[in-house]
Amino acid sequence: MKKTKSSSVKKKLKVPKFKNEDEEREFWGGLDLSEYFEPSDFERVSFPNLKPTTRSISIRIPEYLLNLVKEKANEINVPYQSLIKEYIKRGILSSL
Repeated sequence: MKKTKSSSVKKKLKVPKFKNEDEEREFWGGLDLSEYFEPSDFERVSFPNLKPTTRSISIRIPEYLLNLVKEKANEINVPYQSLIKEYIKRGILSSL
């Protein structure tokens, strides 16, 4: 006999109406979803249009090195900051 989603739910989750974000944050922060759901109740989803969160940083780079990166970026027609991010990513991933 095939198990249906509704038969695997432990308790019905009742989500209240929230007055503000703080109230909602408190509700979700104190909730143990394992009391309401089994791992098999979930399905994998993909969000292909989400961009990773980024943060601005300031670093000092020797001028000659920055000029080399800018020249290379211009050569391959990409923004130089994107090229720097790619170089950092490659360096970190190769050292793992």
